[in-house]
Amino acid sequence: MAATKGARPRRFALSMRAKEALAGYLFILPWAIGFLVFVAGPMLFSLYASFTNYNVTSKFDWIGLANYKKMFFSDPFYWKSVWNTLYFTVFSVPINIVVGVVSAVLLFQNVPFQRMWRTIFYLPKVLTGVAVLMLWVWVFNPQDGLMNNFLRSIGVDNPPLWFASPKWSKPALIVMSAWSATGGILLYLAGLQAIPKQLYEAAQIDGASGWRQFLNVTLPMLSSTIFFKLITGINGAMQYWEAALIVTNPPGSPSNSTLFNGLYIWNTAFRDMKMGYASAMAWVMFIITMILAAIQFWGSKRWVYYEGERR
Repeated sequence: MAATKGARPRRFALSMRAKEALAGYLFILPWAIGFLVFVAGPMLFSLYASFTNYNVTSKFDWIGLANYKKMFFSDPFYWKSVWNTLYFTVFSVPINIVVGVVSAVLLFQNVPFQRMWRTIFYLPKVLTGVAVLMLWVWVFNPQDGLMNNFLRSIGVDNPPLWFASPKWSKPALIVMSAWSATGGILLYLAGLQAIPKQLYEAAQIDGASGWRQFLNVTLPMLSSTIFFKLITGINGAMQYWEAALIVTNPPGSPSNSTLFNGLYIWNTAFRDMKMGYASAMAWVMFIITMILAAIQFWGSKRWVYYEGERR
């Protein structure tokens, strides 16, 4: 009798766990269906299409590795687009992180109108779209743009042509990307607020200056947030192309200096209607992005600190 009484609560507990699990599966079911239909399904279809000559209208024949052979050995525009993308990533991601961290540290100080300044700094993240890009086109106008007028006022006789120059088109886009870098200050501010004040007090007692406190306390304790922004920043930079489509005419000019990989994939897929070839390029870029992310995770063991972690 005692064994029977003791078994009932266990059967009831198992039943409750099953009900909770079923409720959980039902809650995630809409997301799972959406993921399968709108993400996983198209990805698998594009993987198959990368081995075909799919052109949306009539062709859908299996051609094996022909798209990949063309990409690697006989398409100079592909390598140009990869170079442009890597160039943009190498320079824009560190600049954006530095701008975000410095802005967050400054806005974390007790200054008058702190909330107003935080709102102003966050506005670039909200003000996006074609209108803002057209504003940047005016800023970088070689004749009467704000940037060149400023350079002339400080003595630069021949300022850059920016979007009209193959040499300066990508730097102009990098400066544009830094405009929205302050959008990450919310994450950085949250990370700064989580740093124990006792660490700063101990550093002050040891005689550390403000700069040494920033290097030895703030940055290490903020490293996990910086690492998150590094991963997401690289992923975003590897997919960068919309701005080049809007601010350059024709897209990718001058001399293909702004022909980013995403823009080349878009042109190939929707202008030339070569969906199979575009799918192959997309999958190669996906693999490159995953490799870069894996390298970052491997290297993060040496510089990223997580609270409660033993080293």
